Amino acid sequence: MAAAAVSTAAALTLPRRADHARATPLRRRHCAVRPLAAASSSNPAQQPATSTSGDAAVEGSPRRQVLVAGAAAAAAFVSRPCPAAFAEGTKGFLPVIDRKAGYSFVYPFGWQEVSVQGQDKVYKDVIEPLESVSINMIKTTKEDIRDLGPPNEVAEALVRKVLAPPTQKTKLIEAKQTEIDGRAYYTFEFTAQAPNFTRHALGTITIANGKFYTLATGANERRWDKMKDRLRTIVDSFKIETKV
Repeated sequence: MAAAAVSTAAALTLPRRADHARATPLRRRHCAVRPLAAASSSNPAQQPATSTSGDAAVEGSPRRQVLVAGAAAAAAFVSRPCPAAFAEGTKGFLPVIDRKAGYSFVYPFGWQEVSVQGQDKVYKDVIEPLESVSINMIKTTKEDIRDLGPPNEVAEALVRKVLAPPTQKTKLIEAKQTEIDGRAYYTFEFTAQAPNFTRHALGTITIANGKFYTLATGANERRWDKMKDRLRTIVDSFKIETKV
């Protein structure tokens, strides 16, 4: 099973992470100050859905699943960061709740939303471009992240084949399984070394709603000590939400 898991995960070809793609800043979106529950119940402004013909990839073609879903990310609706709705322990962060796509997380105040092809949502620091968080979804017929194999093997393949360019030297530091509301998540830490910088990053993955979710965040190694607690808050905040 382990060998099959590596083969499956290694075939993933998701679009590269935010700091390696052209990013276009989006106009800031505003919302009234109100509780999260109220914000999430509002009707979102939907974008036109991209054609997803061919999404029904067979289980034996994980590469095709990733390419199709990566090129046609699920239509995202307007995120509504509401400062008054901060949960205890997330001061200095803004929440993103996307009931349509079925997930939520927080990101540091001051980061800006940018448009990156193939990513569902990306927020980044415009001064420190390696500091960002991105989320991607691909369709899958798997029902549980554990179906792909153990945390170390799945994370190692994802880091080498998807989350870092092939020219960078990667190192998986840690990978572990956690559970939220009875759902399994794999959370991992890694570094990706380029000729002129090293990115220290965190990621979390899970399977729900017929989709493979990947959230990745990180910073330049020289700023890791300053940023690591914030980045861990981002990763720890990610969870699957009830879809509407």
